[in-house]
Amino acid sequence: MVEQSDRAPLLDWEEIPPNELTQAVPAPAKENGSESNPPDGRSLGSTALAIGWNTSSGGPVSVATIPSVNRSPHLDHPGPWGVPSPIHADSRISLKERLGWEEKDQIVAVFVVTFDTRSGNMVEWCLPQDVNLDGVEFKSMASGSHRIAKDFIYFRKGCYFGLACFANMPVESELERGARMKSVGILSPSYTLLYRYMHFLENQVSVSPCRHQLQCPGSYSPLEAFYEDKKAVLPPARNGLVTACPTNAWVPAINRCMHPEMKITHPAGCMSQFIHFFGEQIMVLWKFALLRKRILIFSPPPVGVVCYRVYCCCSLANISIPGIGVSVPEFRPFFYINVADIAALATEMSYVACTTEKIFEEKKELYDVYVDNQNVKTHRDSLQPLLRLNGVDREKYRKLSEQRQLLLYTQEVDGDCTSNEEDLFILFFMEQNNRIFQTLSEVAASADPTLTAEHVRAMGLDPQADRTFLVDLLELYGIDAMLVIDNPCCP
Repeated sequence: MVEQSDRAPLLDWEEIPPNELTQAVPAPAKENGSESNPPDGRSLGSTALAIGWNTSSGGPVSVATIPSVNRSPHLDHPGPWGVPSPIHADSRISLKERLGWEEKDQIVAVFVVTFDTRSGNMVEWCLPQDVNLDGVEFKSMASGSHRIAKDFIYFRKGCYFGLACFANMPVESELERGARMKSVGILSPSYTLLYRYMHFLENQVSVSPCRHQLQCPGSYSPLEAFYEDKKAVLPPARNGLVTACPTNAWVPAINRCMHPEMKITHPAGCMSQFIHFFGEQIMVLWKFALLRKRILIFSPPPVGVVCYRVYCCCSLANISIPGIGVSVPEFRPFFYINVADIAALATEMSYVACTTEKIFEEKKELYDVYVDNQNVKTHRDSLQPLLRLNGVDREKYRKLSEQRQLLLYTQEVDGDCTSNEEDLFILFFMEQNNRIFQTLSEVAASADPTLTAEHVRAMGLDPQADRTFLVDLLELYGIDAMLVIDNPCCP
């Protein structure tokens, strides 16, 4: 949460509603004679560590540090969506004094993209003026956007992540062919904080009566003030890399497989809508996510909700056991991609991305799994068995649905609002993953590292139908255990 700063009198937006501000920012407290909150009144974090990905260094960058003091009675220390944080509760109090760091705004660029009837997509304006924005004009205005009125887009640009809000306004202009299309966007080294500025970006293009860039082209004063207020400070000799805090002080304590914080703005709820959309197929995506496959999601515009599906797909692979997954490829969201990203994707070993360009379906060397609407498919023969749902998968999904119904009943009858669907879904899959890797680790460390059918059932898997999945899992994560499954003819 970031309050409006007095350094930007031209800005007029609210990044988080006042009721959330009250919950997110604890009352100022003093310890050893110093305030625990920053002097400018900004919160040092929301509910826990948020982990963004620095693509140059290949590791996590901490972007939020001080957890809320409203601790859950069921968790040692609440993290995003109530997931336990690996940071010990006692370490959060004197963090500022020990590291000499506080959360900073991390906007490295702000820009306006427009569609010109003669030149196509082009960057109309940007700050700083010398920033490299090659390709942003296509990332921030998805292919096919001319058919919709508004959209928002998450994307990746080199070592940065971006968020852009798009709007298409009818105009009585032959030169513009009856439509004026613009996107206003920002770049940051972490995608986990971009949601803070969604409302401001929307105001610049699509929220009446404040459609500044559409109704008043060339008026950049609000954007200039925004950038001056939120811009990051680039450290010298770091190849333009933004560092929010000394990452070496945090990396050992952070389980890099924990899901990051990301504000959900989809009306139906991000994870809830995701699972409702895919239904039982969520169990297929879950297995591909754990195996760190390259997953490409196709959808026509609008692409904003599909960007959330990219994030949710990454969340299916969350593991909170320290040390698990250290040697496997990072499972990172690319968000929206277009043909300009083909070269970059060709070097990626594991990712989740979405596109509005159907031509990607033909580029089979770029992906392992292709998702078209609710249809999940793969061209790789070795992965075909994972497409088939088995009885255990359906039972798992049934339990998830029952837990959701029980949660909704509790909320309605008892008025219990301490939990929500996002918590339920995130924790459900994390617990599934933890159970699998806890069992595998115990078996591998035992005197007889033999994985039996009983072990597989204890993990919540089918000894026969999930054999291929387990073999791939053992190989990918380098777990030294022997898989011994009973003959399917003699159960």
